[in-house]
Amino acid sequence: MPEFWLDSGYRLLDRTMEGELEVTDDFLRAYFMRPEIEPVGESCDVERTLHESLMIEPRRDVSPENIEALADPDAQDNYRVLIEFRNKLIEAGTLEKCYITIFQSPNTQTPPLFINQLVQIILRNILDGSSDALKVKIAEIFFREQKISLNDGNVLAADAETINILSENSGFGALGQLIVEAGATPRTMEMDVLDRENSDIYWERPSQFDTAVSLNNNGEAIDALCRVMEGWVFHFYKANVNIQPMSEINDDKWKWHIGLDAVSTQILNELYSGEVLDEITQRKLLGLFKMEFEDQELIRPDIAGRPIYLGMAVNEDNILRFKPQNLLTNLPFSDSV
Repeated sequence: MPEFWLDSGYRLLDRTMEGELEVTDDFLRAYFMRPEIEPVGESCDVERTLHESLMIEPRRDVSPENIEALADPDAQDNYRVLIEFRNKLIEAGTLEKCYITIFQSPNTQTPPLFINQLVQIILRNILDGSSDALKVKIAEIFFREQKISLNDGNVLAADAETINILSENSGFGALGQLIVEAGATPRTMEMDVLDRENSDIYWERPSQFDTAVSLNNNGEAIDALCRVMEGWVFHFYKANVNIQPMSEINDDKWKWHIGLDAVSTQILNELYSGEVLDEITQRKLLGLFKMEFEDQELIRPDIAGRPIYLGMAVNEDNILRFKPQNLLTNLPFSDSV
């Protein structure tokens, strides 16, 4: 099977009998090799000693006093954040349990960068062995912001960070930056738009995040997104669900909905309350979905038998900030689950 997301850290982890990713010492060491943590020329001896000890014993106790002894205030802040996250990983034992715990805990302080890394690695586990490049590509939506644009009737999603980088130099790298700085007009930026016919080109550069997909309703990428969402729910809860795209919600017995981002949460709340969306808000809505559980006994009795509606939308900057945790923490499970 094709290899992908090699720099995610997936290969540093062990898989438990339940299929979850067990935290290993090597995985923890990788965090202490981050540029924010590795000592630099100006680092004090105390910082160097602490770092060396953590590379040898990444689970060793680090007290507040150990951190306060560092001469650099920025180093202190970086260590506080990382040690808190490391402790969550160790306590949880697996990445999946750590991820769920973060969102079940009030006032979580875990940086979005670490959360997105967890999502990527968990998805790498879910998609392990997959030869479906379109599914792997669309899964990027779970952990990387997407810039949405309209092109010849197609709603296109492309990696927002990559778009920003390419737009600065029109995709020519350092040469493009020189052209821009010289005041010349570089060529128009283009990205490959993946579909079933050409999706194998994704395997040539799976970690560059430099391809786009069409999010048109009932399109191939939307179908792939539905399958990834189904796999995401099953991986955490071993619950089989069926998710299908919809063009609108006409249901006078509407019981439950989940926004897959902050904007769609607000839109679905307005629709549920019977409000009429203005034209600007309607344009923000990227997609609607219907989720149904195979085993209805998993669902609260007052919700059982009814579909769960999902929504996906962009903000005022046409950015999609997907929140995969909403698919896990907002489900109406019965008390027995």
